[in-house]
Amino acid sequence: MGRSAAPRHPVPVLDPQWEPILTPSKIRKLFERFEAADPSPKTELDYTSPYTLVVAVALSAQATDVSVNKATARLFSLADTPTAMVALGLDQITDLIRTIGLFRNKAKNVLALSRILIDQHGGEVPLNREALQALPGVGRKTASVVLNELGIEPAVAVDTHVFRVAHRLGLADGKTPDAVERQLKAAIPAQWLQRAHHWLILHGRYVCVARKPRCEVCPVADLCPSRPAPKRPSRSTEA
Repeated sequence: MGRSAAPRHPVPVLDPQWEPILTPSKIRKLFERFEAADPSPKTELDYTSPYTLVVAVALSAQATDVSVNKATARLFSLADTPTAMVALGLDQITDLIRTIGLFRNKAKNVLALSRILIDQHGGEVPLNREALQALPGVGRKTASVVLNELGIEPAVAVDTHVFRVAHRLGLADGKTPDAVERQLKAAIPAQWLQRAHHWLILHGRYVCVARKPRCEVCPVADLCPSRPAPKRPSRSTEA
């Protein structure tokens, strides 16, 4: 007998020495509140097709979504297909995205991935992880964002925001993005897994920020194991 085919999305194996700090019931409460506040979270990157989504996410590395949207508004008005992008050429792509970080290398990647899409995929974006990650400038995180946003796979892309929030909420303690991704997939109930990436990234971007987390407005503060204990009022001394 030949070997059986591996599952398309293997079930992650959780570190047997680790389990979430939050209990299953608290994890459910956590995601119930995220869902109540924003039932259908989406990326803040502007896109109109799988192709423009791939390009926008690839450009967003070490850049804010706001800065990427400003650049892609100009870029996509001239080229929103692989064929149009190749016709645009490297110099013009570079000039149109020069306001975002690492723009020269990103321009080369956008041009190269567009050519590959034309040559190998009939000008269409392949909606599977292996083919996506084979494109220049598309790593695991970028592929995860694309597959999640398009509803192809309940992927959890771990960026700096997701990494920070996962640790603060006690949903993960991994030392690398890959480890945190595995732990999140094991900890988050299936019904919320498809949307979890967006909730965590938006929570980290606007509430659970890096330097001074806004615990006073956090909708899950009472569930958070990292929330500072309230200060006790100092006793006044009599004269």
